Amino acid sequence: MTAAILFAATGLADARSDTRKMSCEELQQMIQSQHAVVLSTGPNTYDRYVRQFGNECDWPQMPMPAYVQTRDGRCPLCRCGVPVGRVP
Repeated sequence: MTAAILFAATGLADARSDTRKMSCEELQQMIQSQHAVVLSTGPNTYDRYVRQFGNECDWPQMPMPAYVQTRDGRCPLCRCGVPVGRVP
């Protein structure tokens, strides 16, 4: 039973695309086509990235600028966040 859970957890982690192995253009095209994507940003880190103009964020969040490391440098993306000074 423990082996099955461990296998499932590692299999899910491998399913996420790794930003460090992709170009910035590939990431941006993936997000535009899928609208929202969970990406690995490091060996033990991941986050959800969304289109700049879309409704993938829940209120009061909205698409906020974020940068990830890609194989060709830093890449500008968006992820959901609450704007500074805005209290729900």
